[in-house]
Amino acid sequence: MTLMATAALVPLLAACGNERAGADSASVEAERPVTGIRWSVDSITADGTTLRAPVDAHVTIEDDGRTGGRYACNHFRGETDFDGDRIRFTIDSTLMACDDEPRRTFERTLSRTLGDGALKARVNDGRLTLTAGDGTTVRLSEGGADTPLHGTTWKITSPDAEGRAHLTFDEKEGTVSGSLGCNKVNAGATVRDGHITVGTPLTTRMVCEDSLMKAEKRLLRLFDTTLSYRVDHRSMTLTSENGQSVEVFAAT
Repeated sequence: MTLMATAALVPLLAACGNERAGADSASVEAERPVTGIRWSVDSITADGTTLRAPVDAHVTIEDDGRTGGRYACNHFRGETDFDGDRIRFTIDSTLMACDDEPRRTFERTLSRTLGDGALKARVNDGRLTLTAGDGTTVRLSEGGADTPLHGTTWKITSPDAEGRAHLTFDEKEGTVSGSLGCNKVNAGATVRDGHITVGTPLTTRMVCEDSLMKAEKRLLRLFDTTLSYRVDHRSMTLTSENGQSVEVFAAT
């Protein structure tokens, strides 16, 4: 699916201020860079309702105008056009289904806003605000460094296990442990050259509802194999040798 999104992130935005020169007062424009920065989406306010970003929603614009990011469940990429303090996107999006209503609502609202004509952009103190013609406002802030693989509680978002599944990698012990949604799990885990070799899982033996057991069965395929992993700020993708991918984000 192609989403034609009109949102522009200009390379330099002006922040207005006042400066006195002798007895005169003048308005000066301080150029603030927008490109080359990972902007994390904090919230979006539409029709008087503010929605907090449920996952690692973000936007990045390169100096050459290429753009990419994530709504909530789906990633997007495309091009940007710059026109003063207005920004405009032309975007292609992936077609993953969101597993729960809050993420679906956030994704629909954000993607609609980024496709709602040129957005007025304002940068102030490391924060970017995008405002649509109908008043809908997207608030973003400069993202930090990638979250470390080890010592982080990685919450599994896909497959969905009702928010119960999570994993933590322990560098010192050489293990991965956590929950598969129903049962607890522990296994050896060796990290090398962008890959994680995961050993045989040791699990508890609880039986849960069918939806959790189905998700757990998929997650068990991550064990007794070698995974490739890619960390992108607060999100991470684990991909098994057979091509199965699991999406996680940093809960802590």
